[in-house]
Amino acid sequence: MNVQHPRVLIIHGPNLNTLGSRQPEIYGRTTLTQINERLQAYGAEKGYEIVTFQSNHEGALIDFLQAEAQNCVGIVINPGGLTHTSVSLRDALAATDRPIIEVHLSNIHAREAFRHTSYIAPISKGQIAGLGSAGYMYALQSLIEMHSL
Repeated sequence: MNVQHPRVLIIHGPNLNTLGSRQPEIYGRTTLTQINERLQAYGAEKGYEIVTFQSNHEGALIDFLQAEAQNCVGIVINPGGLTHTSVSLRDALAATDRPIIEVHLSNIHAREAFRHTSYIAPISKGQIAGLGSAGYMYALQSLIEMHSL
């Protein structure tokens, strides 16, 4: 008998595949693989399936959401630079009708002015910014807690 666990999607936008080596003074030295492994281990411990996806292409992120969101209980997303530019990604996220938590490794509100506006924040349950890779874990913990209430 196959027992299906509730699923959470973890979505990483453009350039996040270079974590660990790209501007470590801003984004830290933790790699995307390390982040995903930690989230999957925590999810398994709590009885959740954690599905991760990264793309440097806006359309691929939207395609993934359209294909997978109906089978999940929540979404953690770091949209990278698309945070500030993509109405299409925002609309795809809104259409999922799932709780969303937006994550940023750096504090986008303490950086360049163009980073202060997020198209994702208004449709999210919350935003975690500036706490490095730990922000992903806090987002996952929050979604699991919301789901179990």
